[in-house]
Amino acid sequence: MSTAELFLLSAGLSADAFSVSVCRGTGRINFGKALVTALYFGLFQALMPVTGYFFGDIFGKYITPFSHWAAFILLGFIGGKMIFEAFGERESDTDSDTKELFVLAIATSIDAFAVGIVFSAQEIQLMRSVFIIGMVTFVISFVGVYIGNIFGSKYGKKAEISGGAILMLIGLKLLLAGLNH
Repeated sequence: MSTAELFLLSAGLSADAFSVSVCRGTGRINFGKALVTALYFGLFQALMPVTGYFFGDIFGKYITPFSHWAAFILLGFIGGKMIFEAFGERESDTDSDTKELFVLAIATSIDAFAVGIVFSAQEIQLMRSVFIIGMVTFVISFVGVYIGNIFGSKYGKKAEISGGAILMLIGLKLLLAGLNH
């Protein structure tokens, strides 16, 4: 796989992480939170192909048929929670925020697991590939948080509601795509 193809693949894989990063940026955000968000998404987007590469032959047939349902449920729940919180007091619990970020990172990187299975079958250079995937996702997610912060600062509650709706729509898109295969 050429470097250009790998960058395009990385951008495609990071599209969901970008959307979720924009949604996360609608609240109060600072450099540290943007960095942590980007690290979570970049790390998970890099680790899932590794997991798929090594365990795809064993577990792929069991996980893949249900991965779209998992993404749908996780993103739907978090999107709904985001909309609910837009009408009330937003939680500032760091532990809750970390758990939510962990779940979002998993939900947005499930497709990277399947890419790892393909990498294994095609004997792709794994370390080079996951490094590029992780770095592209990190940069795109970091930028996404700040874009979300601009909209969140300007539009407040409407941006949070839109962000929650976007998460739910991404979950629905992943579900429909999974049901069509």
